[in-house]
Parts: sequence; structure tokens; C-alpha cells
Amino acid sequence: MQLTFIGATGTVTGSKYLLESGSVKILIDCGLFQGLKQLRLKNWAPLPIDPSTIDAVILTHAHIDHSGYLPLLVKNGFSGKVYCTEATRDLCEILLPDAAHLQEEDARYANKRGFSKHNPALPLYTQEDAQNALSLLTVIPFEQDVDVGDGLTLRFSPSGHILGSAFVRLHNTKTSIVFSGDIGRPHDALMKPPVRIKQADYLVVESTYGNRLHDATDPKIKLAEFINQTIKRKGIVLIPVFAVGRAQEMMYYIFLLKASGAIPDIPVYLNSPMAVDATEIFSHHRGEHRLTPEQCSAMCRSAHMVNSVEESKRLNEMSGPAIILSASGMVSGGRVVHHLKAFAPNPNNAILFAGFQAAGTRGAAMLDGVDSIKIHGEYVPVRAQVEFISNLSAHADYAEILEWLGGFEAPPKATFITHGEPIAADAMRLHIEEKLHWKTCVPDYLQTVTLD
Repeated sequence: MQLTFIGATGTVTGSKYLLESGSVKILIDCGLFQGLKQLRLKNWAPLPIDPSTIDAVILTHAHIDHSGYLPLLVKNGFSGKVYCTEATRDLCEILLPDAAHLQEEDARYANKRGFSKHNPALPLYTQEDAQNALSLLTVIPFEQDVDVGDGLTLRFSPSGHILGSAFVRLHNTKTSIVFSGDIGRPHDALMKPPVRIKQADYLVVESTYGNRLHDATDPKIKLAEFINQTIKRKGIVLIPVFAVGRAQEMMYYIFLLKASGAIPDIPVYLNSPMAVDATEIFSHHRGEHRLTPEQCSAMCRSAHMVNSVEESKRLNEMSGPAIILSASGMVSGGRVVHHLKAFAPNPNNAILFAGFQAAGTRGAAMLDGVDSIKIHGEYVPVRAQVEFISNLSAHADYAEILEWLGGFEAPPKATFITHGEPIAADAMRLHIEEKLHWKTCVPDYLQTVTLD
């Protein structure tokens, strides 16, 4: 086997790994780069391998930094199967057309306002490309072995990150390798814990929070405090959320806080058609999460679902107190960007981040304390209160990753640490070497290794 790292090196986005085994070439994950401009430009550059020569793609889960390049891969010649779990398919059917829609809308807006350096500005891919990609999705159940070509066998195991997320185990008669994708947390409010993997000759493991521990305090306490502070100012609480996972968890926490009287019964809006649809999917995959049917129903009722563009625009003229949940989680696009333009300049309002913010994103900039952010070619002042609740993340911290690694009965021959910014990845390397005494490597972009 040969493994080439063509994404998620030195960054938490753009996950792509090329595995060559015998005569087959398999791409594990097919994500978009996000954040810093030099990373986003990689989305527009030719892939280091001709897409038409790839035999199959395997998705660990549906998040755009793991699946969002797929329409472009298909547009550029890939025509093989895309293996995924059932919930990943269901979520991709929401996420990929939405990502394409945002690409098209951003291009239209740039052409209308004339702030793009390109004339005309073009989308990275279209909704037609997204639909073509969706036609290739092939569902594989959890814990079932499937031959994906030339004797290479695939098995999915639940990773507890979001609905459908999976550890990917591939093996032939000689060698096995596991790709962690994103590792969920053992005590997540919604998702069941990640299963233990007992054996792999090689391991590729994420390191998003490789240098951090999540606060052990109940996140509802800080969330209630933050909301109540803003209510006193009669402000708007704007919460950028990831449409899959964080949106649903935040709605569930808000339901619990209202039910206990910890916060008043103020209006709550979920302004993301994608998140609305993803919330419905929770009802169809009850075996993967902790919520009872009654809790699922209560979560869905905890917010008013905003669907139309007209209603979304009206929210920008609203006075508080109120809570708006809107995608995307890093404020890289979508309706939340327009809300930010409306609400960030007012010091009575508040912006709460509840997930990882990659370098170069508007979310990371605001958490660093910038006094303005660039939106649609102009700078918008940030006078609203900005806060972050780290322990609402769906990613395991380094201690939780070490706990999961403890399930291996023997050390892998090598553990490759990816999907983390440089400091986090190197910290995860050090934790694994010092605590477990495993052989590790933090690979470089386009590095190729031979797996004996």
C-alpha cells in the first residue's frame, strides 16, 4: 500500500487521503479547504491526481471539509462509487446542493456588486454538479465488510462525531489501516460515544483539539449566563452554528434552559434551511444518538424554523431580545453573514461561537478581537459582545483522543497525525509519544508513505 496526504495537513480542512493498494486507487474523504486564502485557493488548483483515475471515494462523514470537494471531483472526471453510511448519504443530499447554491449565490452577488477580481466571478461548482455527485453515493451499513476492489476490504464503525460519521478501516491480506475522520466525544449530549477500534497496522488520526482540553463545566451554565446578559441589554444573540450537529445540540440546550427556567421564554429562530432539514434527519436515525423520540420532538419545537429568504431578511430588522441560530459555523458563508452585517455593529447584541474556528475564518478573527471584519467587499465594525463556549465542540480533545487510542490492543506500526493546525498536530504527536510510546508522524502536504 501507498498513502498520499493531499489534504488536512497543517490545517483542519480539506481532508483527502489517497490510498493505492494493488491496482486500485481509493480517495478517503473529499473535503473543501476553508479558512486562509492560500488554503481556499487549493480548491481551485488542479488536484494532484487525475480524478478519472480514482476508482472509488470513501467518506468518513458529511461535513463539507470532508465531503464538499466531491462535486468538483465528479465535474473533473471521477465516475466511480462513493461509499458512505446511510446518514452520511442523507446529510450529503442536504449539504452538497446547499454548498453549490452558496457558491452560485456568492458568484452572483460578487458580479452584481463588482467586488470580485474576476470578471465574471464563477462558482467553484454548480447545483447540477452536486446532483451528479449525489448519484454516485453508495450506502454501506456499519460493521459490514465490503470489497472495494482488488481484495481491499472496507468496514465502517461509528465514530460519534455527527450522524453517520464513521471510522474507516481498510485492509487487504497483508496490511490494515484505520482513518479516524473526526472523533466524537464520549459524553456528548446528543451523539453516542465512538466505538473502540482494537487493531490496525497503521492509523491516521485527527488532532483538531490536539493541544486543548474542553472545559469540564456544564456548558448550559455559561450559555444561560451569556443569553441572560444579552437579554438585559435587549439585544440579539447571534449563534453561528454548523448545520449538522451544533445546530441541533444548541437547540436542545436552549430547550432545557427554558424548561428549567434558567432563561426566559424569548423567541428563537433557526435560520438555515440546511439545518432545518438536518434536524428532521435526527428523527430517522435514532439508533445513532441519545435522544428519545420525545426529546427529539422537543428539540425540533424549540426554535421557529425560518425557510424563506424574505423571512430571513426580516430578521435583520428585528429588535431584541431574541436568539438566532444560523449557518455557517465559521461565518464563511450563508445567511449568518448577512445577520453579522446587521447585528455586529450594535454593542447591545452578542455573538456566540460554539465550535472550532479555523485560521483565516471570520469566526477566528472575531475571537482574536478584531474591531471589524470584511463581508462582501466592505468592512463591518464588530462592537457586539463576542464569546466562545469550547466544550460544545463535537471533536474529542486530546485527553479524549488518548482515551480512544487506549482501545487498541497493540500499537500501530505508525500513527499519522492530521486534521489539525500545526501547533495542535505537534502537541497531539507529543501526547501520543509520551503517554503511549507509539511511533508517530505529522505528514506534510503531498507526502507519500509506503505501508508495509
